[in-house]
Amino acid sequence: MSNSSTIKINFRGGIISPGDLYNTLVACTKVGIRHVSFGLRQQLLITVSIENREALLSELDLIDIVYETGNDRHPNIVSSYPAEEIFINNTWLSEGVYKDIFDGIDYQPTLKINVSDSNQSFTPMLTGNINWVAAKDAAHFWHLFIRFPKTNNIYEWSQLVYTNDVAKVSKEIEEIIINHRERFSDNTEAQGETLMKLVHTDKYITKPADKTVQLPTFNLPYYEGFNRYNNNKYWMGVYRRDELFSVDFLKEVSKLCLETKIGQLCSTPWKSIIVKGIDEKDKAKWSLLLDKYQVNVRHAANELNFQVEDDCSEGLALKNYLVKQLNNEDIRTFGLCIGIKTRSKSEVFSSILVKRKPLFRLFGWEFLYVYDVLCANEFNPNERTGYVFSSNNPKFLLSEQLRRSISAFYQHLEGKQAKVEKVVAPRKETDKKPVTAYVHQCSDCLTVYDETVGEPENNIAAGVKFEALPADYCCPLCDAGKETFVKVEKALLGLQTV
Repeated sequence: MSNSSTIKINFRGGIISPGDLYNTLVACTKVGIRHVSFGLRQQLLITVSIENREALLSELDLIDIVYETGNDRHPNIVSSYPAEEIFINNTWLSEGVYKDIFDGIDYQPTLKINVSDSNQSFTPMLTGNINWVAAKDAAHFWHLFIRFPKTNNIYEWSQLVYTNDVAKVSKEIEEIIINHRERFSDNTEAQGETLMKLVHTDKYITKPADKTVQLPTFNLPYYEGFNRYNNNKYWMGVYRRDELFSVDFLKEVSKLCLETKIGQLCSTPWKSIIVKGIDEKDKAKWSLLLDKYQVNVRHAANELNFQVEDDCSEGLALKNYLVKQLNNEDIRTFGLCIGIKTRSKSEVFSSILVKRKPLFRLFGWEFLYVYDVLCANEFNPNERTGYVFSSNNPKFLLSEQLRRSISAFYQHLEGKQAKVEKVVAPRKETDKKPVTAYVHQCSDCLTVYDETVGEPENNIAAGVKFEALPADYCCPLCDAGKETFVKVEKALLGLQTV
């Protein structure tokens, strides 16, 4: 809303002190705020009216809560800690190790940092700029992935870094990238080897990695309700369909944590919360709290599998529309993460991405939205590359194209699991070699120019070859120049006719 502002409060790694949360919510109550939400990077988001903003900020200042207003200069550190113990087993990575790393980060990062166990897919591994993935077979050592800012370029360093040096290496890498923006930010030619040569690696404990990281197959656990773990403990997960959590409800959650000696709760990248360490004797108290506020903790799995941009009512409305269509057709989405993207510069963790784009723009205004459906490589949301499954869909065709992309995922799984070797008959000399069809694809946003279709919305008729387009031609989605397009085989992209 134009007459409101969003206040962002980072809780590192998604770990929230009940006392800090309670005090923050009391400040919200004083200025009449009734609901708050959680973001994709495990932070607290507070929407406040312009007339009440200064009063809220004054209240937050009084209780020493660090916040940001209306910008994202200091993105939160994402971690897989919320999944520790309940979704992650047989790992050396413990609560103490996470907290040692967070305590060692003695500055406010301006680049995105992710700290992840390699034995999970509940939290994203590579959506940061500096991504740390715990080594499976080397306790207290970490793989390092750099995703250069404003690019899709990912570099995996050949060395492992010791836990005690993770924070210091992160700080030095950030300083180098910031001081050499022209080389390492918004530069598709950025080189990881060049960056790491500038790092004083001799100051840190490192050792060669035996092999590259094999990212786990995505499998989203059901993250709602009461669930037993460690034999005598329970964890509780709460998700809200509209992404809004009642301030009064969260205040009572905080007080009950303190009353039952639970020292922390967690926010997740799915905009939900998790409370771990609930004793059997206290389970009834938590159940009564859910009853009091009529909080449902049994949503359909195909709703929990969606990711939507933060603070995005249009994306949320589209999600609810698609969820309804999937429910009506009783479509299975197990093993998938479906993302909704409505903004050109946002990033959403997804196996299948529904991307909205305007059919045309005029004087800064957008008109007549259509939708692309894109799939991640191997349908793994931790993979950066992908292909366009279906493009330029009107909304009334979108749910059908989404259903088809979901079917393609299960066909992909079936193909991977099949162990029958294919027997390929030798080609007869009389067989004619099939003609390979090509298209040109924007390397920045994956938009495709197909000369058999043209771009009628831009007065480019079917049959106009890419080479014949004017020199000032640019991508209709992201405005990248003609030089950013690359020639690719049409069959490899899996393009379908709508």
